Amino acid sequence: MVKQSEILSAETWHFPPETATFLEALKANNNRDWFAENKSAYEQAVKLPAQQFCTLMADALADLTGDIHDFKIFRVHRDVRFSKDKTPYNAHLHISFLPAGREGVSPAWFFGLEPGKLALGAGVFGFDKQLLEKFREQVAGSGGRELAGILNQMNNSGIRISKPELKRVPPGFDKDHQFAENLRRKSLAVWIDLENADMVSEPNLVPSCTTSFGRLKPVVDWLQSL
Repeated sequence: MVKQSEILSAETWHFPPETATFLEALKANNNRDWFAENKSAYEQAVKLPAQQFCTLMADALADLTGDIHDFKIFRVHRDVRFSKDKTPYNAHLHISFLPAGREGVSPAWFFGLEPGKLALGAGVFGFDKQLLEKFREQVAGSGGRELAGILNQMNNSGIRISKPELKRVPPGFDKDHQFAENLRRKSLAVWIDLENADMVSEPNLVPSCTTSFGRLKPVVDWLQSL
């Protein structure tokens, strides 16, 4: 049986122009009646191309990291139960890639497309208790200087770094610790924001995303060492 990734070409594949057009239209017509009338357009312009992209991007990430990756395409339907914003649909395409078979919380890769913007990210978007303890132990110990150097280099190259969630250093650590900023984290993600989202409809998309993910890989490698 021939794999889909062998039929598609990572060097030439790209999202069709209709993907951005549909997301823009959904943003302007975010209601159930409009979506019901245009559901088939969603399937062809967003859902099917997203599945093709995931197949190719997962293979590219396997080549980049040496790990097989699973992927998740986030639902177009919003969970509005506890939100003041009751618009029913997400006018964006969000995808995550995660190493297959990893137990617990593992660093992930993220692709986020919305009208006029593309964001590529990597990291852990919420440490569980066990990983948080390991993270703080490493930051306060032998791994703190290495992580600080990685993040400083990324910041200087224009990569956006998630902000620490805590206002103060957690109990048990010196409040004036040289790596206090990282000790105040409960997650760690790094982002490349691309204001020109037109690249998703141009050839070489998968190699371009792979290059960007390669720039974020040092943080993933550091987190995977925990």
